[in-house]
Amino acid sequence: MQHVDRLTDTDIARILGDTKVIALVGASPRPERPSHQVGEFLAKRGYKVIPVNPGQAGKELFGQTVVASLSEIDEPVDMVDIFRRSEEVMNVVEDALKHLKGLKYVWMQLGIANDKAAALAHAQGAEVVMDRCPAIEIPRLGL
Repeated sequence: MQHVDRLTDTDIARILGDTKVIALVGASPRPERPSHQVGEFLAKRGYKVIPVNPGQAGKELFGQTVVASLSEIDEPVDMVDIFRRSEEVMNVVEDALKHLKGLKYVWMQLGIANDKAAALAHAQGAEVVMDRCPAIEIPRLGL
């Protein structure tokens, strides 16, 4: 079965292995929320997870200070992990490409796909993962 993003297991494993710093857009402080669970999972796996949520800016999540926007991140980021509705993804991708120089990967969470945003990211040199969750892919692939 062909996945929406057309990436192979080898591609996903390479992306997750190459990634060290993740900006998690839509991070929630509420433990029952998927964005919180995924951020915590990734942080426990050794990734540096920078939480992005304007309503939580200045607080701490996943051992990092929450920032209000991607423009506030002043260090290299490998991946932006997006917990926003599909129709909001384009704005996030445009912001990420503008402010996160050297961004390698755009990851859209389960149920999230935006072909136009993916095309823009590809055109700027970033690989795109859609409709997947790293907290599912890592154990599935034995990483």
